[in-house]
Amino acid sequence: MIKIAVFASGGGSNLQALIDAQENGLYPKGQIRLVFSNVPEAQALQRAENHKIESVAIASKGFPGTREEYDQEILRLCQAKKIDLICLAGYTRIMTPVLIKPYLFKMMNIHPALLPKFGGPGMYGHFVHEAVVKAKEKETGATVHFVTEGIDAGPVILQGDVKVHPNDTPLTLAERVLKVEHQIYPEAVRLFVEGKIKVDGDRVKLSY
Repeated sequence: MIKIAVFASGGGSNLQALIDAQENGLYPKGQIRLVFSNVPEAQALQRAENHKIESVAIASKGFPGTREEYDQEILRLCQAKKIDLICLAGYTRIMTPVLIKPYLFKMMNIHPALLPKFGGPGMYGHFVHEAVVKAKEKETGATVHFVTEGIDAGPVILQGDVKVHPNDTPLTLAERVLKVEHQIYPEAVRLFVEGKIKVDGDRVKLSY
C-alpha cells in the first residue's frame, strides 16, 4: 500500500478531489494517511477530519527556528508515518532541500497554468490567472509536476488545457482551471501508485 500525505494551506479543494477519487476506488493500492498544514485554521484540516483522515498542523508563522528546522519537523513526521508520496495541494510555503531531497520524485504539486509558462516565484493562486488574462493568452490550464529545488521547475507529469475567452476575468478563468486540476491530479496519483511514472532526466515517461 502506497501511503500518501497531502499538504494544504487553505481550503483544500484539490485535497477533496483526491479524497473523492480514493473513495471512488481510483487508486486502490494507495491511501491518504495524513493531511498536513502549516496553517492551523486551514479548512483542509476539517476536510480530513470529515473523512477520518489523520490531520496535523504545525504553524509556520512564528515558528521558533529556521526554515530548514521547520522542514526537518515535517520530515520526521512523514518518516514516522512511513509516507511514500507527498501531494502538495495549495501548500503555499516554499520548501527547503531538507524536505525535498528525501522525497525527490516522490512529491507532486498542482500548478494552475501550463508550465513552464506562468511559473516561478510569486506565481500562485490568483496571481497566475491575473497574469494569464493580462498577457491575453488564448490558452492556459493546469500542470501536475514533481517538486524539485527550482520553483515550479520539476518534471511535468500531466497537463490539462483550458481555453481563455476574450471576456474572461481572473475569477472566471480560475473556476474553469480548477475543474481541470480536480481531474488531472487524481489521475497523476493513480499513475504513481500503479508504478506507471518513470523519470528520465528532466522528463517523465508514462506507461498506461
